[in-house]
Amino acid sequence: MEFNLADLFENTVDHFGDSDYLQVDGRSCSYAEMEKRANRLAHFLIEQGVKPGDHVGIYSYNSLEWVETLWAVFKVRAVWININYRYVEDELAYLFKNADLVGLVFAREFAPRVAAVIDSLPDLRFTVVVDDGSDADTGLLSPPPVEYEAAMLSGSPERDFGPRSADDHYILYTGGTTGMPKGVVWRHEDVFFALGGGNDPQTGARATHPGDMVKRAQADAGRSVQLPIAPLMHGATQWSVMGGSFLGRKVVLMARFDPAEVWRLVAEQKVDTIMITGDAMGRPLVEALEQPEVARHDSSSLFVLVSTAAVFSPTVKDEFFERFPDLIIIDSIGSSESGNNGMAMITKGNTAMKGGGPTVQAGRDATVLNPETLEPVTAGSGEVGKVARSGDIPLGYYKDPAKSAETFITGADGRRYSMPGDWATLEEDGTITLLGRGSVSINSGGEKIYPEEVEAAIKSHPDAFDCVVVGVPDERWGNRVAAVVQARENRELTLESLQEHCRTRIAGYKLPRELHLVDTVERAPSGKPDYRWALRVATGKTGD
Repeated sequence: MEFNLADLFENTVDHFGDSDYLQVDGRSCSYAEMEKRANRLAHFLIEQGVKPGDHVGIYSYNSLEWVETLWAVFKVRAVWININYRYVEDELAYLFKNADLVGLVFAREFAPRVAAVIDSLPDLRFTVVVDDGSDADTGLLSPPPVEYEAAMLSGSPERDFGPRSADDHYILYTGGTTGMPKGVVWRHEDVFFALGGGNDPQTGARATHPGDMVKRAQADAGRSVQLPIAPLMHGATQWSVMGGSFLGRKVVLMARFDPAEVWRLVAEQKVDTIMITGDAMGRPLVEALEQPEVARHDSSSLFVLVSTAAVFSPTVKDEFFERFPDLIIIDSIGSSESGNNGMAMITKGNTAMKGGGPTVQAGRDATVLNPETLEPVTAGSGEVGKVARSGDIPLGYYKDPAKSAETFITGADGRRYSMPGDWATLEEDGTITLLGRGSVSINSGGEKIYPEEVEAAIKSHPDAFDCVVVGVPDERWGNRVAAVVQARENRELTLESLQEHCRTRIAGYKLPRELHLVDTVERAPSGKPDYRWALRVATGKTGD
């Protein structure tokens, strides 16, 4: 049995059509309502000449229209392209050109940026503008964009599309922590099993038919209500929305992260599962509960907190357990290039980390390879290798065969692996301890230092609110550790006090040798650290 993402969504509609599906900023819809609007938009796309395999960009904050466009594009076997709304013109121009867009759906607020880079889209045939309440001028765009509601209403609500394939493509553009955006190309079937719930996380059973997802949904008597906080341009939220939809769940989204609003939504929508990206969301979220006007919201429905894609410090986890003693915290590791590599259920009193990330139960087909021999490291040996995953993995990077060859390799056992660059050790019990991403590791005097581990130590200091750690040039050691730190309001933080605190948590050679205080630590909207920005701060090149 083949699996296609649009087919899986339609399967849910057929079984749970009247159930609540999506709630975004006061607007909501059922599965059946989403289906009809997505069908209409899909027919509009066909009228614009969109064919299977064509690329249509989505450039917006979280909204109902974002998700409608997602399903509409998949219904016609085209490929939607996620666009980071924080990108400046050079980055946008690069992504637009690299992605070969034939169409673009964008929020009105971004009209000036679209107009500035429209020349980067030689194959663009149409644009659609979503009304977001802003008054941005679309007059510089030629031809003029079609209003979203008009485009959607022009099409038929019928589901009369042709057969689809498991080989249809899904592309996730990721900037990672360094470099320009890269498009990771997946087959629908592979990404469904890697990220979409095709492998049951509870039992490990692999779906053999869409009916298996219906059975799982029917067994979920409480019909989970989940709130992924990150933007839809981030893969984790895309898969919270899509994976949840295959199980008939209700998904709550917000256009922008606001800790107080999260707790209001938890109370209003009876949210039981929140998804965050580490400390960047976790810390302000739990500390917002110190405000009486926030704490008064009924958060008793909250049952599960999932973190992925960024460091989730033990100190922040401990704060959650103090507030919610029965909370289930799940740490997940993975990447756009590999899918889910493993997860760990964190319990109260057991939040400590061995390295720059959690120790997790290895996911299906995940292991740690020696990057030189491409053989699995010996469990319990302490040998440092790179996390790798075989089985359901991407085809490669879009239009980048050289980078694809670096990341998607053939192991010593003849199997094809995705090995994006996360350093780790394989423990004796088969679990994986994540150390950090190799592209941002610091080599000081021959010792490899993972910024994530140092960041976790710094953020446990009572006067530190957030930080990013980078390596700066050093004549003697090659590089030295520099900490770019946002102190807590009305607190003073010195390098000496920071070093003294960190000595009890990390080895001496990992201690920060420089402290750069900033008003706000810059991060991607997903919560991932912006290492390029931090390096500019640490080297005094912020004006470049």
